Amino acid sequence: MASEKSFELRIITPDRVFYEGSAEMVEMDTREGAIGVYKSHVPTTCILRPGILTIHLEGGEEKQAALHGGFVEILKESVTVLAEAAEWPGEIDVERAKQAKERAEARLQAHNEDLDPLRAEMALRRAVTRIKAAK
Repeated sequence: MASEKSFELRIITPDRVFYEGSAEMVEMDTREGAIGVYKSHVPTTCILRPGILTIHLEGGEEKQAALHGGFVEILKESVTVLAEAAEWPGEIDVERAKQAKERAEARLQAHNEDLDPLRAEMALRRAVTRIKAAK
């Protein structure tokens, strides 16, 4: 049973409903910085950046996931995250993430004319997020 402090949290990716349940708080990275959301938060919508999403459950339990951008809609009784991608730590291939990090760093250091720096930076952020989440 949900406590008085909890709200409904849904995290949806193009592939699946990643998480659906109650939470007492959720933390995530937005374009404006990190935010923590409790029940009765001021309604708002934010653009998300790649980062660790932490779900605080009743009884002090926490779940963390790698979140790879998207949008969040915050209402007084619910929070809905529409994510580009989300992964639980057990779903992450750490070696692959380390290789992706090395490739992104090499691309950024090479300064090629045809390099899209924003795309390379986002690839680096996703790789770093995966590595952090897997630890």
